[in-house]
Amino acid sequence: MKIKYNFEFEEYESLDQISDADRQLIHKAIDSADKAYAPYSKYFVGVALSLDDGRVVTANNQENAAYPSGLCAERIAVFYANSNFPDTKIETIAITAKAENFDISEPVTPCGACRQVMAEAENRQQESIRVIMMGEKGKIYISESIANLLPLMFHAEGLKKQKH
Repeated sequence: MKIKYNFEFEEYESLDQISDADRQLIHKAIDSADKAYAPYSKYFVGVALSLDDGRVVTANNQENAAYPSGLCAERIAVFYANSNFPDTKIETIAITAKAENFDISEPVTPCGACRQVMAEAENRQQESIRVIMMGEKGKIYISESIANLLPLMFHAEGLKKQKH
């Protein structure tokens, strides 16, 4: 049997085409990317996420000479929000990046590990999290749910099974 999964997202040509609130959030992500610590990859990722109480959390990637010890901006932001505001829901996460050695003209999407962490947050709060993705310039993608970015995500139900 062959099964086909589809996903939807919105595509915009420029920041002028998105809402003021989304534009403000992406600008906070851009500002956060400027503060990233990325001396090895020279790839600076910034994230801003809006919470349902009006707060905005920003984060950026933090590299380390021992590469696996670094952490992505998305995971830092989600973990910070969940640890400091556990009763607050994440509404939207805006992601952008810039590079020192080349232009990023396509929307930046989260890595697989970040997608799984974001999916867990979405599952935990039982409400979708919108994702806004953009590069330094060019198109912007907006997804209404993490499920669009990780359609076969791992769920906690997989850990609760018992043998009969």
